[in-house]
Amino acid sequence: MKLKELISDITIIRMEGNADIEIADITTDSRTVKQGDLFIAVRGTQTDSHIYINDVVQKGAHAIICEQIPEVRQEDVTYIMVENSGADVGRVATAFYGQPSKRLKLVGVTGTNGKTTIATLLYKLFKRLGYHCGLCSTVCNYIDDEEIPATQTTPDPITLNRLLGEMADRGCQYAFMEVSSHSVHQQRISGLRFAGAIFTNLTRDHLDYHKTFENYRDAKKAFFDGLDAEAFALVNADDRNGMFMVQNCKAHVKTYSRTKMADFHARILEMDFHGMFLHINGTDVHIPLVGSFNVSNALAIYGAAVLLGEDVQDILTAMSVLQPVSGRFETLPSPKGYIAIVDYAHTPDALINVLSTIHSVLGDKGRIITVCGCGGNRDKGKRPQMAHEAVINSNQVILTSDNPRNERPEDIIQDMLTGITLEEEGKVIAITDRQQAIKTACTMAQKGDVVLIAGKGHETYQEIQGVKYHFDDKEVLVRLFRQEEEVLSR
Repeated sequence: MKLKELISDITIIRMEGNADIEIADITTDSRTVKQGDLFIAVRGTQTDSHIYINDVVQKGAHAIICEQIPEVRQEDVTYIMVENSGADVGRVATAFYGQPSKRLKLVGVTGTNGKTTIATLLYKLFKRLGYHCGLCSTVCNYIDDEEIPATQTTPDPITLNRLLGEMADRGCQYAFMEVSSHSVHQQRISGLRFAGAIFTNLTRDHLDYHKTFENYRDAKKAFFDGLDAEAFALVNADDRNGMFMVQNCKAHVKTYSRTKMADFHARILEMDFHGMFLHINGTDVHIPLVGSFNVSNALAIYGAAVLLGEDVQDILTAMSVLQPVSGRFETLPSPKGYIAIVDYAHTPDALINVLSTIHSVLGDKGRIITVCGCGGNRDKGKRPQMAHEAVINSNQVILTSDNPRNERPEDIIQDMLTGITLEEEGKVIAITDRQQAIKTACTMAQKGDVVLIAGKGHETYQEIQGVKYHFDDKEVLVRLFRQEEEVLSR
């Protein structure tokens, strides 16, 4: 592709060289530069890749986009100076991969909780409705039925546009993706056109990066600020930040709610650990999801499908057979008669939602035993909050290791314990080894009880001192259940 085509949508301050040259590939990683590439130098949080410009020129880069043109230049290399190269990566990438977000309908989901569930179930719903679809999520990416492992909630702009481009090339009509606050702030979604955007909710998270809740909130809002007039913005009216998100939004604004008047509304008729009967916009439907938070998720899915032009009855029929997302309130019945629930809840609010749902179904017919921890090298302020919410909403709590990363698990647990009063200490056990913590919880459980394993959900690893080790909460439970079965059969 010609360089002039790649840079047609960016504001150029100064250019040295020829824009009529062919570009083989684009990259922001100096290590991957090959002959004929365009290298975009970005000032990142860890390093400033402007220092590698001379290196990539030696490797054969034909063009450089940067915020400062070097004094010493190669004659056959084109240098393009811009104000913010990081913001331009997405615009260049979307041009290089053929404007993929204009060749399919792209719907983004943002918020603290519910992003993965909504994006994944929308993908499954539209597949069931007969469409070719793509998915970009925390758990996994999909191009139709082909699974592509995910490493970030929202990939870097080049990876993202390459993925969307492949979706479009292979005939996908829709793509559903999670949009993280990091991706908005770092402008990874720059240049993409969204057919619609969904806001779920906003609670404390990622303050290690954003520093303040206001910064975190404003990053989410910027996503809606960037929508065009042809798009829709679907927001959760039950969240106090819902309408704030769309204050400056040019898109068509619609709302969903469990508690107030809205464009899309629902209430629970019946609920157990296998699903719910809901009354959605005047129609009753059974869905295999559990909990009031999943009512909100269901409404977001229903509302988005309606706004994308699908028939209401077709939507509800498809929703009635949608299975829960892996690691999101995933129930596993024990041979001993208790239920284990694996959930990704890793914020105080998410933990409250899961535990309140368990209470509403369980009533006073059994105990709740909760296993949870907190991630290392992340927002330390939520650690005592997580422990506090676990203790006041459970009969027994086992604090354990999550993904400690570069911290000692014992130190993280100690931070969590500061949220527990002396009177509550009798309900709490600290077991650093996560497998042992899960085993202890299951040993304590009796028929009718619920064991909640919170924090990791779909994740199949533990990150310890920079190394990822295989670890899957569900695998641990399956092994324990097998042992229980053997004991009961003797």
